[in-house]
Amino acid sequence: MNRLESGRSGIRLRPEAQGGPMNDSKNTKVIAVMPAYNAAMTLERTIADIPEGSVEEIILVDDCSSDNTVELARSLGLTVISHESNTGYGGNQKTCYTRALELGADIVVMIHPDYQYDSRVIPVAAELIRLDNCDIILGSRIRTRAEALAGGMPVWKYIANRLLTTFENVALGQNLGDFHSGFRAYRREVLESVSWQNNSDDFVFDTQFLAQSVTAGFRLADIPVPVRYFDEASSINFRRSFRYGLLTLWVMLLFWMNRLGIYRSVIFQPKPDE
Repeated sequence: MNRLESGRSGIRLRPEAQGGPMNDSKNTKVIAVMPAYNAAMTLERTIADIPEGSVEEIILVDDCSSDNTVELARSLGLTVISHESNTGYGGNQKTCYTRALELGADIVVMIHPDYQYDSRVIPVAAELIRLDNCDIILGSRIRTRAEALAGGMPVWKYIANRLLTTFENVALGQNLGDFHSGFRAYRREVLESVSWQNNSDDFVFDTQFLAQSVTAGFRLADIPVPVRYFDEASSINFRRSFRYGLLTLWVMLLFWMNRLGIYRSVIFQPKPDE
């Protein structure tokens, strides 16, 4: 069960009738969501960089942190949902998106609260979606190898990212710079159409979500978000990263088996009408 406190702040194909530019930016409801775990040391800096007026509400979902993330989030005026047990990174996002849809978001921006991603670009991502240039925006940490490494990205992580991103681009027919970003923005229709509730509760949730979105015909794009690696920034270790890499390859295989009609994975099943 969750505790909620309010503060300020195949799959069905892409429905063409719901496409097109949204109303003017003043009438487009943008909500930022933050899947948090022990983020107390970086949360305030992440919030401070969000341009004033660019989001209507900020939802933080705490995954049973052992630090004072929840208390700090409350003091900052965020809408806080506190999990009573750790549900995993994917499980956390499921709560984020469920609540954002309930609150009537037109655009949902997911950003890690670890200050690794530049939250100043939130209005840029939201505007590209509002203008109907794309349905999903990812923040790319890698413009050049030199910049990524100078920003503190470990060499092994950079190599793994390049190999996996290249493979995923080929498998999914995309041209993204970084498939493994913790900055993502979604049009509401994406969250209403993709069966993300069937996804893993672990880190591979993100990979499954993008494969589902491609299957459903949604348009993916990215914007540059300079990388920031430091001790307080969250990062999974080599062992979990290796497992994540293998699961990413498995998702690509499931994508193609579904596309060829060989095997219909539950993650690619149509989302039931509500």
